[in-house]
Amino acid sequence: MLFSSTIFIYFFLPIVIMAYYLLFYRSLFLKNLFLFAASIFFYGWGEPKFVLVMMLSIIVNWFFGLMVDRAKRKGSKIGIRLAIIATCIFDLGLLFVFKYLNFAESIICSIFGTSPVISKIVLPIGISFFTFQAMSYVLDVARGKGEVQKNILNVGLYIAFFPQLIAGPIVRYETVAYEIKNRRENTEDFFGGFSRFIIGLGKKVILSNNFALLADKAFELAPTDELSTAMAWLGAIAYTFQIFFDFSGYSDMAIGLGKMFGFHFLENFDYPYISHSITEFWRRWHISLGSWFRDYVYFPLGGSRVKKPRLVLNLFAVWALTGIWHGANWTFLVWGLMYFVLLCFEKLSGFNNWKIPNLLKWLYTMLFVILGWVIFRADSISDAMGYIGIMFGITGAGLADGIFTGYFTQSFVLLAIGAICSTPATKQLTRIKSGFVGDVIYAVALTALFALCISGLVSNSYNPFIYFNF
Repeated sequence: MLFSSTIFIYFFLPIVIMAYYLLFYRSLFLKNLFLFAASIFFYGWGEPKFVLVMMLSIIVNWFFGLMVDRAKRKGSKIGIRLAIIATCIFDLGLLFVFKYLNFAESIICSIFGTSPVISKIVLPIGISFFTFQAMSYVLDVARGKGEVQKNILNVGLYIAFFPQLIAGPIVRYETVAYEIKNRRENTEDFFGGFSRFIIGLGKKVILSNNFALLADKAFELAPTDELSTAMAWLGAIAYTFQIFFDFSGYSDMAIGLGKMFGFHFLENFDYPYISHSITEFWRRWHISLGSWFRDYVYFPLGGSRVKKPRLVLNLFAVWALTGIWHGANWTFLVWGLMYFVLLCFEKLSGFNNWKIPNLLKWLYTMLFVILGWVIFRADSISDAMGYIGIMFGITGAGLADGIFTGYFTQSFVLLAIGAICSTPATKQLTRIKSGFVGDVIYAVALTALFALCISGLVSNSYNPFIYFNF
């Protein structure tokens, strides 16, 4: 079920809100039970069989959490380590089977010239997100960052809670451990969360979906030799906006929905396209994933407080894993390793201290971000290199053509809006929300935005979220 769908907006969400606040409001246990049941229904709407995979993850990680707690009470460091190792083996093994087994088999078959024997395994939606959250529960209990949950319902609610279940943000257990058993809803959070949901919906339906049409056209032309250099850049820039508004829009909706039910998730984006270095970009993009790898992989390996060869090795491990996490394809690994090389360059050269204009630093950053998104979107390395070759005039249908002129003319306003909305300039609009008049204007603007979103959902057939694939 999609947040940006009429079934969710007209039926699922209103029913869940009314039941939560009218039928179960006086009992935290019943509220948690209801939210868990609603989340299972939400996840099983499209593919019910994969609910069993998530339920298995909940049960096993709940058990491992109890193992860690028992070992901690006994003062057994060996017991804690064994429970953590068992958690990693199970969770990563589950992720490997569903996400990477076919890919690994294809590599082996290409090396030895044999035919595949394993049937195509269907990827459960959101498995990368809920697997990392399940691991976070056990690891945070082991680190003393949250109390163990004796009631399996609470673990199930944390892992399966529908706002962040499908495409994040990756909610760390320590962030919501207290709120699972002690949250207090209020009208300010509820209406603030609903406003955030509408803004996220607008990013997805009005901006991302329309940028997708432009990006798709450019990438469809690439293999036909009908793509010009200018159109290739236009398509790459469109995809750069598409993936930002798609994913940040989903995160806004998830954070907003969480607040409506008393949960406070951390921010997942902080205007990444204003960054002046790749290091800064990754502090601002997909913050929940970056902090997860930082705290559970990079710091345990030694972080930056090591000798340079070890620092390079640590960065390689993190960015190889970051690339692989996004999908079973060589393109994702190359995409991750591209950032590994750039981050090594910045850390070892002291790039952030170079006395060069910020505009040049921004252009350098965005150049590699855009090229990275081309690799990320491509089906294969050869497709990515072919598209990049067109961007730099090595191949393709010339510098510019009528196709570029037509699409640029049609999309100029959209590109301008996308550029503005991806910067902190949009924060200035919220300053009108002060006093009665400001509240009225803000409410009217949100109502108009919501009406535009509904109109877009009815008329636009393109609606999937990019990060559902991961």
